[in-house]
Order: sequence, then structure tokens, then C-alpha cells
Amino acid sequence: MTIKSSFAITAGRFSYWYLHTFMKGGSSLPGKIATKFDPAVLKQLTKNYDVIIITGTNGKTLTTALTVQTLKQKYDHIMTNSSGSNMMQGLTTAFLADHPQKGQRQLAVLEVDEANVEPLCHYIKPKAIVMTNIFRDQMDRFGEIYTTYNMILAGVKLVPEATLIMNADLPLFSSVELPNPKIYYGFNHLPDGEMMAPSNTDGVLCPVCDHIIHYKFISYASQGKFYCPNCGYQRPELDEAVTAINQMRPTNSHFEINNEPFEISIGGMYNIYNALAAYSVGRFFDIPVKAIQKAFTEDKRIFGRQEVIQLKDKAVTLVLVKNPVGLNQVLQMISSDPEDFSLAMLLNANYADGIDTSWIWDGEFEDLLKHHIPTVITGGERGDDIAFRLKVAGVTADQLHETKELDATMAAIEAAPTKHVYVLATYTAVLQLRKKLAAANYIKKGLSV
Repeated sequence: MTIKSSFAITAGRFSYWYLHTFMKGGSSLPGKIATKFDPAVLKQLTKNYDVIIITGTNGKTLTTALTVQTLKQKYDHIMTNSSGSNMMQGLTTAFLADHPQKGQRQLAVLEVDEANVEPLCHYIKPKAIVMTNIFRDQMDRFGEIYTTYNMILAGVKLVPEATLIMNADLPLFSSVELPNPKIYYGFNHLPDGEMMAPSNTDGVLCPVCDHIIHYKFISYASQGKFYCPNCGYQRPELDEAVTAINQMRPTNSHFEINNEPFEISIGGMYNIYNALAAYSVGRFFDIPVKAIQKAFTEDKRIFGRQEVIQLKDKAVTLVLVKNPVGLNQVLQMISSDPEDFSLAMLLNANYADGIDTSWIWDGEFEDLLKHHIPTVITGGERGDDIAFRLKVAGVTADQLHETKELDATMAAIEAAPTKHVYVLATYTAVLQLRKKLAAANYIKKGLSV
């Protein structure tokens, strides 16, 4: 270890201790301080770790959490960035905060922002890289899906020995020849047919020849058993597959992987994809199937990912939304609820949310509103925008309750005529709401419940 890196690590760890002892914590500042003294400090911090990178547009946080739960069936100590801070400074902080067991190789599971895969791979050599999906998201940062994929590829190309664990149902991921070992996961739960995705779907063109992609079946959005009738490009053979979906409800999903039964206590087909990705990592690390089944039943709610918060007599399900594909999957999940519910949506447009809010117009609210929803609450810094979108979708003046401040939003939720309220919120709106709920002692402080 050089003097520079030693000083950087000492300064970073001291700042972490100070912030978490005397202040309100900090998930990025210690990493920022350490890299200020030594930009390559991560190389030293990670030298005794086998690292798994999990990246993609949707599902990173839950896939990371399920992967950690799965690997804990075999490994005693796993380092992860559970705060959700997934850029370079936050990743550096996570390693500074870890207390590895001496004398043995360590394991780290990292949620990594798509644009940060390349800078991270300059300093570490991951054992595996998991790719969940790529959809339009934060257009101001990422541009179109091909730009995002190229950001990830730039990092992958630095580490040809890393095993790629990829969602084979997404046409982009297998479109570029790479020397890395590969594990493909996807869905094989439906019989073959013949179809094409709707014209406004992300990635409807073949990434090899630009012809319109065809499908034997579609799971959702642009994912499914695809093939190109023009150039012959098609979905690769699956190593791990969902072979049946037996039941999906907002609070649980029952499905089969390689014909073995699994259950997770969270709804939505998109979350079955997350579970399949975690299963694929587990099998790569030789975790027995029964141990993975057990890991998935551990009910650990993750910040903003369908966590249920009791607000007086209301059960509030808080769900993070940030792009049209994810939003539509959430709306579909909500629509499977057999009980009456109210709906709230909080829209912010800060940098962490994405400053472009046009994605709300791709949300299929009209389909959700075919269900009877007695009260629809809007709020957030861009509450006027989401209120207008919902009015266009068909929400009536009698249904709609517009709020300007979070205190008013919480009061509206408490006054809702149903016992269950779904609250959909963008990232910074989730943080703001949880801060209010923590101050009122409805939840504990921090990012998870």
C-alpha cells in the first residue's frame, strides 16, 4: 500500500466515523474525500474482494438485496452498498465502511449505476457482472437505450474474464460479441406464438440489422423470446429459466425456475425477473436450490420497493417509479389487487429523479382507471403535472385530491376512504416522504424498514 492510498483510506474512514457518530450519516462524502487524496483508492480497497456488479435500468436494488440474501446461505460476510448509493463516491464509501474478516477472501455485491460501470472497472476486476435490463430512463443523463448499453459495454470490455449474467430476453444484451463467459437467464413460461411489440416500445428494432423484431412470446415491454426474420438474430439458449408463473398478487408471486417452485413476498412480473437474476448468481456460486428457495422467503422490504407502512389506520404501500416501463409494470401489479384501494402519486424532477417528466405520458393510467378507485391524490414538486396527466386519463374532480405540501399529502392519505393506499413516488419524493414519516415515528430513520 502506498502512502497516498493509506492516507486516503484513513481520511475516508475517519470522515465516515465522524459523520455517522456526530452527524446524520453520509453515503458519498467519505468516498469523495478518499478519492480526493487518491483517485485510485478503490484498487487498494477492493484487492481482497471477489466483486459482483449488478447494473441496468430497473431492478438493481431488489436484485442486489435478493442476491445478498441468497449468498448469505453460504457466506458469512458479504459487503454491499445497501444505502443504494451506486456511483463511484458511494461505492468507495461502502468499501471504507466495511469490516472484512481477516485472512480470507471477501465477497462484495454492488448495485452500480449504468454510467459508473466503466469507471469502476478501471479499478476492479469483477468476478461477475449482472445485467438486468435497459429501458428509457433519465433521458437527460442517458439518452436512448443504445447509449446506455454502450456505457455498460465500455466497462465490460475492460474485464474480459468477468462472467456476464445477462437477461437473455432483452434483444440488446446478446447483440455484441464478447469474449466473456456468459450465463443467460429468461422466461420460458408460455407456448410459442407469433407477435410483435407495440410500436412505441423501447427497442423494437433488431440491434443487428434494424429490422423489426418478432417474438414467439413477450413477457413485458421488449422482453421475450425474440427473433429477427431478416438476419436470423435470436434469443440465445437459456441457462436458467422461469418455467411457470402460478400466481401474481401485489403482495406475493408464486413461480417456478427450472420447474422448481419459488415464492417472493412482492408483486409484479418485473420482480420475478429480479428473483431469476439473483437465482442465476446463486447457482453460479453453487448455492443449492433449496437454499435459494429459503433465501427468497426472507421478508426484507427494501426502501421504496413495495414497503408497507402503517399510517394510522391506513396500510400504505410505497413504490418507487422512475420511467415508463417500470411505471406500467407497477400499474399492472396494482390492478391485480382484488381489494379496494386509493392511489397517490408524488412527482419530483430533481437530478436524481431525471429532470424530464415527459415519461408520465407513457404511463398506462387509463387501463388502471378501469378499476374503481375512489380517491386519487397527487403531490410532489411537480404535482400539477401529474394531476393534469391523471385528469386526461379520466380522473374526475370528485376523485382527485391535489396537494401542495407533504403534510397535506399525508393528511389526504389518512382521510382516504379505503384501508389500503398505494403511493407511487419518484426517488427524491420517496426520500422526502420517508423523512416526514420518520419524523412522525411511523418508520425508523434510514433507507430500509
